Amino acid sequence: MAQRNQLKYIILGLLSEKKLTGYDITKAFDSDIGEFWSANHSQIYPLLKRLEDDALITHELELVGEKLEKKLYSITSAGKTVLREWLSEPTPEISATKDEFILKLYFIHSADDPLLLPMLTEQHQLHQAKLTHLKNQMSRKFPDETSQNNLGHFLILQHAIQRETRYTAWLQDIIDKVSR
Repeated sequence: MAQRNQLKYIILGLLSEKKLTGYDITKAFDSDIGEFWSANHSQIYPLLKRLEDDALITHELELVGEKLEKKLYSITSAGKTVLREWLSEPTPEISATKDEFILKLYFIHSADDPLLLPMLTEQHQLHQAKLTHLKNQMSRKFPDETSQNNLGHFLILQHAIQRETRYTAWLQDIIDKVSR
């Protein structure tokens, strides 16, 4: 089945929460959305134009300082309808992730390969750092460990913390076995 462009729905979803500039949308991929989805600046701005051409979003110009104007985007009622339709659709497929480490690991054929332990150690450090980051995000955004205002964001962070906890434990287990 062909993969459709989910970025459209991400942008509509972000704009359903509040008005944003293109820069604000791009920055969301450096923090919250970036925890589970990536997009480039070069993808976002042309899509904003298409969404506006399709009357799913609109913009108003906001004056910053004395001369600088920036576009502040908002979702239209048609955009809200499209977003709600997408949210109500089933999600029947599990997407494969592209993980370069797992791909490389596939081609390691023995426990005594000198590349294995450095690969595992590097990944363990990266995933441990990611786990620390996620836990900090959780404590900053949900200090009382409840999802008062944004259940979806809370659940995604909770899932990501559990995933990284399991991943780092798996890596540590392999490192322990390989190091013996």
